[in-house]
Amino acid sequence: MSVTIMIIQFFLSLSLLIVLHEWGQYITAKWFKTRVEKFYLFFDPWFSVVKKKVGETEYGIGWLPLGGYVKISGMIDESMDKEQMKGPPQPWEFRSKKTWQRLIIMLGGVIVNFILGFFIFAMMLWQWGESYLPTSQVTDGIYVDSVGYEMGLRNGDHIVRIGDFPFVKFSDGDVMRHVILDDARNIKVRRNGQLMDIPVDDKYAELFASSDFKDQQIFSAPYPLVIKKVDKRGPAADADLMKGDRIIAVNEASTPQAIDFLREIRRHKSTPVQLTVVRNNQERTFDVITKDNGTIGIHVEMMDHFYEMASERYGFLESFPAGVKKGMSVLMDQIKAFGKIISGKIKATESLGGPIMIATMFPTEWNAQIFWRMTAILSLILGFMNLLPIPALDGGHVLFLLWEMISGKKPSDKFMEIMTLVGFVILLAFMVFVFGNDIRRFFF
Repeated sequence: MSVTIMIIQFFLSLSLLIVLHEWGQYITAKWFKTRVEKFYLFFDPWFSVVKKKVGETEYGIGWLPLGGYVKISGMIDESMDKEQMKGPPQPWEFRSKKTWQRLIIMLGGVIVNFILGFFIFAMMLWQWGESYLPTSQVTDGIYVDSVGYEMGLRNGDHIVRIGDFPFVKFSDGDVMRHVILDDARNIKVRRNGQLMDIPVDDKYAELFASSDFKDQQIFSAPYPLVIKKVDKRGPAADADLMKGDRIIAVNEASTPQAIDFLREIRRHKSTPVQLTVVRNNQERTFDVITKDNGTIGIHVEMMDHFYEMASERYGFLESFPAGVKKGMSVLMDQIKAFGKIISGKIKATESLGGPIMIATMFPTEWNAQIFWRMTAILSLILGFMNLLPIPALDGGHVLFLLWEMISGKKPSDKFMEIMTLVGFVILLAFMVFVFGNDIRRFFF
């Protein structure tokens, strides 16, 4: 059931983004009195799941969940409708509109994606604010995992800066982000009252960017592993583990901190283990058989249960510029990551993923904040990806329209057909690549 909830959230988010993206092109096309023949969620080669014609437009849902489309009259697009292009331009066709009008139509979906991403972030900040753990609250310093230790960090270190960035909000994710995207190659720490620099090797940027590292940590604030919830069906429930249990050992390995348990349990996949648990101030042992991914079916208390978190609250009007700022930060991170992949500093085989990897980023139980945060991020990524100057994407059409505006020469229909076909080949190759990455990661 938990996997089903994750999949439902993924498809709900994906469907919302596709419909609104296509609506952006649909509404701008209608604005300039351009006929829209089809409006589809998902693709419909050979047949549709549902379809209904209203006026001049057929609305439907396809069976292939790889995107969606609007078919605009008089336009070379994914439909490759060459017959329509043989006749003379009609007043309601895309090709008969002024260049600036066609440009706005092609940018309609992307603009909606950007506005939606900023709007969702704004509403999240207005509704929930933003909580974080101030570094000053972690008086005992960091507690390192194995990779953090290998880097040179030690238990009790107080991180001061990552490269040129002050470490104000306690998060190992921020450290990894600066190492990957900002080329931070030095971590300044206070150890035993003395400031010292920890150099960061280039190999860690590649490691942190890999999909295999996405659920791992390099350090955390020290806090114990306390069970918050036990899945109704799973190894922990079968072993009678309960909410409030504190796990202090896996087999003979002591796990005084949550990060110790998470590191240790990952080593035991589909394996019987003995857990030492403190319940009602008494130690007890439980025999558990781990799942094939090294989990036992529990949800644990997070840092906010043990530390006093700071919270930034926003009024309704304040939330909009804050939402744009947060969205722009996410967008710039994506652009930086894309640049790192193009330059070869981040391996595409390790960092890029397809629908399966994206789906796993949604939780296995409904969480409104995570759902909307993921939807906002995906909306901005979708907008950015569609702006890439690849034929068949919106960005490819925009590139040719800009050329037409500058040169005064409109590319021929034959040229657009060839370029659109080239674009489809590129997109197909990309989809095969990311699907292959997903299959390799999750099934082999």
